[in-house]
Amino acid sequence: MRQRRVSTELRALRLARGLSCAEVAAAIGCSESKISRMETANRGLYADEVAAILGFLQAPAGLRQELVALVRAGETRNWHTIHGKLPGNWKNLIDFEAEAIGIHNYEPLVIPGLAQTAEYAATVMRGVNDTLDAAEVEALVATRMGRQVALTRAGVHLVIDEPVLRRHLGNPEMMRSQLQHLAAMAQRPRIIVQVVPFDGPAHPGLSGPFMMLEFSDQPSLVYVESRNSSTFLEEDDFLESATLAWHRLCALALSPDESAALIAKLIGKVT
Repeated sequence: MRQRRVSTELRALRLARGLSCAEVAAAIGCSESKISRMETANRGLYADEVAAILGFLQAPAGLRQELVALVRAGETRNWHTIHGKLPGNWKNLIDFEAEAIGIHNYEPLVIPGLAQTAEYAATVMRGVNDTLDAAEVEALVATRMGRQVALTRAGVHLVIDEPVLRRHLGNPEMMRSQLQHLAAMAQRPRIIVQVVPFDGPAHPGLSGPFMMLEFSDQPSLVYVESRNSSTFLEEDDFLESATLAWHRLCALALSPDESAALIAKLIGKVT
């Protein structure tokens, strides 16, 4: 998975320089097809080759060091990051969401990030971490809003626990706007919203939120975020467990039409 991140960066850097695969290949002394395979993660990456390409593309020193380190660590599966104030895996999540053809997200505590309004996102971020200053909150909100570009490309399925929709976070007007936004999203093509009812039985979602990302030509990933850390999981056991949990949650949830009706009802009750 780390190598997929490097492949994406190599392609982006080449395109930013306006160069073809053939030009990069000629510069480092390899075939054009090899560069193409490196950029699409259809070939194993080697640190010396990646370093040569990054040097030719004049990548910033910090980015060169980061990407070469990822290549060297690439044989270790799964990817766990400890966060400071700003989540370290957000950029990777945005990159993978941009490549995904299917995004499946279960959330038991807050509206999923892909469906949040800016005001709701800011409220959540300030509540979760009161050490963030105004500029940091603004940067995080802008980043989260930028993630929503994925909604125009991928099929998105959101499953949300009912208490999330009833939690006003101290601001009824903000929550009304958020619910209206969620209701509008549910009417868009390729977006499904389901609500797990409050009075339902125990279910796999009680272990916490998760996201599954599906790709056209790469294995799926599971993304799990918790306090001060996040993890990308790619091993078969994790994928199978998440898939089974997802199907169970969808079966327990209200249908999309029933969910839309509940959201509309709750909008009318926000005071």
